[in-house]
Amino acid sequence: MSFLSLVGVEFKKIRRSKIFLILFIPIIMMWIPSIINADMNFDLRGIPITPENNFFIQGFMGMAWFMIPASLVICTVLLNQTERSNKGILKMLSLPVGTAKLCLAKFTVLLILAAVQMIMSIGAYYISAAIVTNTQDYHFILEPLYVCKTVCSIYAAAIPMAAVYLAISTLIQSPIFSVGIGLASIVPSVLMINTKIWFAYPMSYPFYLLMVAYGRVAWGVYETQIAWLPWLPAAAGITILALAVSCIRFGASERR
Repeated sequence: MSFLSLVGVEFKKIRRSKIFLILFIPIIMMWIPSIINADMNFDLRGIPITPENNFFIQGFMGMAWFMIPASLVICTVLLNQTERSNKGILKMLSLPVGTAKLCLAKFTVLLILAAVQMIMSIGAYYISAAIVTNTQDYHFILEPLYVCKTVCSIYAAAIPMAAVYLAISTLIQSPIFSVGIGLASIVPSVLMINTKIWFAYPMSYPFYLLMVAYGRVAWGVYETQIAWLPWLPAAAGITILALAVSCIRFGASERR
């Protein structure tokens, strides 16, 4: 069975689930308050940022800090739990396909789901920006290239985090504990981005990049340069290690 076929099978498993609704709800939760409180973007309290940039950054701040990681946690657990009902994992392991390949197919689906959420977030931003442009009589819509570039960078930064959450879900069979540990890991990310070892904590990556984007449009608020070293080697190492653990431990308890 080809890898693409495995990915297709994984999508069929979640076809009737609520997973896409889970991806959509956080977006609504983030942008409705931004529309309601659009007038607050003019009260910048001395911060050197334009209202349209402030609207964009503030709207994505909750997404980058909490909603994107939380969505990854829940989606990862749901993807793994699809095999736990009716002993589906035993049927998968009986296939003439390596467990590593099965695990990587799930990871690919997880990344695709995250990409779908990012696309929906971009759409929600432009709908919200169009609404507040009309209600506030001010142009809140930013250039698509800037918006897409920023959102794509946040998505790319979330890949190591997704790998870690997959490893946690693979190692911990209980969905309650897996979700609990995943959600608890989100909270320290705000503190970690202000430490010298932030690059060792993948849950902080999306928020770090958004804050860099904030610093570029609001001079003096935050740093404006990305510390590629040692970030990139650390991110790559964490991703590879987490995926290796996931591939090795995938279905381990059932294989005994």
